[in-house]
Amino acid sequence: MAADIDPFESGSVEPKIVAVSLHPAGRLHNFLAGTLALKRGDRVLVEGDDGAHLGTVEIEPHEPALTLDLAALKPVVRLAGDRDLRTEEDQLDREHRAERLCVGRIRERGLAMKLVRVEYAWDGRKATFYFAAETRVDFRDLVRDLATTLRVRVEMKQIGSRDESKVTGGIGACGRELCCSSWLRDFEAVTVKMAREQGLALHPSRLAGMCGKLKCCLRYEYASYVELKRNLPNPGKRVESVVGSGKVVRQNILKQTVLIQREDDGGVVEATLDQLVAPRASGA
Repeated sequence: MAADIDPFESGSVEPKIVAVSLHPAGRLHNFLAGTLALKRGDRVLVEGDDGAHLGTVEIEPHEPALTLDLAALKPVVRLAGDRDLRTEEDQLDREHRAERLCVGRIRERGLAMKLVRVEYAWDGRKATFYFAAETRVDFRDLVRDLATTLRVRVEMKQIGSRDESKVTGGIGACGRELCCSSWLRDFEAVTVKMAREQGLALHPSRLAGMCGKLKCCLRYEYASYVELKRNLPNPGKRVESVVGSGKVVRQNILKQTVLIQREDDGGVVEATLDQLVAPRASGA
C-alpha cells in the first residue's frame, strides 16, 4: 500500500500564499492558496484561530518568503458563494440589532463607555462588543443581560482611540477620508520629533487627528525630510557663501537652501547648497 505523500514536502506542488483582509482596510492575514484560482477582490471563506471568517483577497497568490513558516498557516476554505454572502447579510443585520440593544442598555445603566462595533462569529454563537472608555468599566451585569437577551456568548473588548477612529471613519483636516479607515492597515509609532524635523508648528490642535493622537501622516514624509536635512548646515552654524558669510538662521528643507545672517551688515540672504563655500582644511 502506497504511503501518503505531502505535496508540499514532495515538491510536486509549489505552495503559494494569499493575503486576506477580514475588515475594510483591516490587517492582512496570510493563508495557503492551495489550488484555488484567486484574484484581488474575491470574497473567500477562511478559518482563523477564533473560527471561520468571510474575507477579501487583497494580494493574489504568490510565493512565500523563505522565512515564513507555512506549517503555521491555514488554507483558504473556499470561494464565497451566494449562500455565504446571504449569511453575511443576515449576520450584519444581527450585528446592527445587537448594537442598538447594547447602546440602550449602556444608557440605562449610565455606564461611562462608548460602543464602537459589534461582531458576530460566523457560526452565530458568539458576539464580540468593542467599546471605548477612558477608565475601567464594570460591565458584568451588561454582559449577562446581553447574553440572556441575544442568546449568544458575549465578549466585551476595550479598544483605543485610534482603533475607534478606524471603525467610525470621518473626514480629516486635509478634506479626505481618514487614512486609518480607508487604506491604512497597521498603526505605527508617531512622535513629536517627526513634526519637528519637518519644521511644523508644534501646536497640539494642528498635530492631532480625530482620534486625539498625533496624525499618522506625520510619518509619511519623515524619512525624506531627514535625508534632505542631512545636506544642509544646522541653524546657528557659521558658513561662508558667495552671497555673504555669517550664521545660518533657518533652513528651507524642500528648496534645499538656508537663510544666512551676514556678519558684515546683519542682512539676511538666501543661499543654495551650490553657493556655500566648503570650509578649508586646517593647515591648508
